Amino acid sequence: MCSFVSFVFQKNHPTDFYNFCVLNKKTMSISDQIQSFNHEKQTAHAFHFQYIAEILTQKGIDIQAVIEKIKAFQVAIPSWALGTGGTRFGRFPGGGEPRSLEEKIADVGLLHQLTQSANSISLHIPWDIPRNPAALKNQLKSLGLTIDSVNSNTFQDQPDQPLSYKFGSLAHSAAAVRQQAIDHNIACIEHGKALDATVLTVWLADGSNFPGQQHFRRAWQRTADALGDIYQRLPANWTMLIEYKPYEPNFYAMVIPDWGTSWSLCQHLGQKAQVLVDLGHHLPNTNIEQIVARLMHFGRLGGFHFNGSMYGDDDLTTGSIKPYQFFLIFNELVDAMDDPAVKNPPLAWMIDASHNSKDPLEDLLQSVQNILTTYAKALLVDRKALAEAQENNDVVAAEELLRAVFATDTRALVAEAARQAGGAIDPIGVFRNAKIREKLIQERGLNSVATGL
Repeated sequence: MCSFVSFVFQKNHPTDFYNFCVLNKKTMSISDQIQSFNHEKQTAHAFHFQYIAEILTQKGIDIQAVIEKIKAFQVAIPSWALGTGGTRFGRFPGGGEPRSLEEKIADVGLLHQLTQSANSISLHIPWDIPRNPAALKNQLKSLGLTIDSVNSNTFQDQPDQPLSYKFGSLAHSAAAVRQQAIDHNIACIEHGKALDATVLTVWLADGSNFPGQQHFRRAWQRTADALGDIYQRLPANWTMLIEYKPYEPNFYAMVIPDWGTSWSLCQHLGQKAQVLVDLGHHLPNTNIEQIVARLMHFGRLGGFHFNGSMYGDDDLTTGSIKPYQFFLIFNELVDAMDDPAVKNPPLAWMIDASHNSKDPLEDLLQSVQNILTTYAKALLVDRKALAEAQENNDVVAAEELLRAVFATDTRALVAEAARQAGGAIDPIGVFRNAKIREKLIQERGLNSVATGL
């Protein structure tokens, strides 16, 4: 075993602590179970970590510098992803779902404890209106969490809503409906301010299903004007993220169907408005990595929603369907983030997925791990060598360089980053070993349904 690996394990895992944990397994806290499980996996992890560390060291890569970047990467968990999702055909709840915002925060606290990479929550209003901000802030602080963003909802009618969004919200032909949608977004800002959030995310379902149904130019202008009214209410340190989607729920035309339309609205509004890229919000075979590179170059990429898709907005586990494209996207993100000439603001990362056939918490753990392992691969790209191949038009050399990095198994790097930060080497292993879902069902009931679903 290399001296570095021996040192970190001996320093942080004294034998008497683990003997205590094993003897008292039934009453161990989650933190103790993480450490005990890490101890059980120590030998195997050390072997895999030593292997990848020696390979990368021979290439001149600073292993600990890479690990520190992995440790610093944090992705937000959306409040709506903690319960079982579904489709228009049905929903199959798995039990133990969070019945309140407080229970959702507790679940995210657990995810963060396991991974040490999920320290923030994105709220959906009105599904998760904070009723007691002061108490919620105390709970968040105790778990090492923050509320990073609030998401408005004008894509469905609420029970107490006087006017309908059937034919649009911010783009609606009726001024009263537009004002109702504006007021809702402003209310979202107020809820966010109460919890120290700094981001408002706007996704509009506005569009049309039939030719002639909507005037394209007027729809854009109404949307721009309405967003302008909301933008004026943003605090100085806030960002408005404008999300695009090519289809669904409208299938003939969406008011904001692509990154260009979103970008045009941001240009209209000001620097506090930024484009939000959702991996599932693209037509099949779209070159998302090029979109990401362009937006970063323009300084207009504000946020990123992670998920996986086969056909459209499938909201599957991140990295589960097209892992190579996911790596190419991260390659562009890291390339721009490392370039001092790029003046793009820090990105808001979030997982946006819906879980129907998996345990929601296990699925989120998978997504976090896939995000981190892919990010780690992008960190290993030899930027100088890639740039030389590109400038020399050496197509094969450039492609082979990326393919070699993509084939690198970075799971041990992510596991070591989690271990150093106090998280689990194998988060799903701890989740199952600790029987967390069974305990949640016992506490909340088999038929509990997450709020907003």
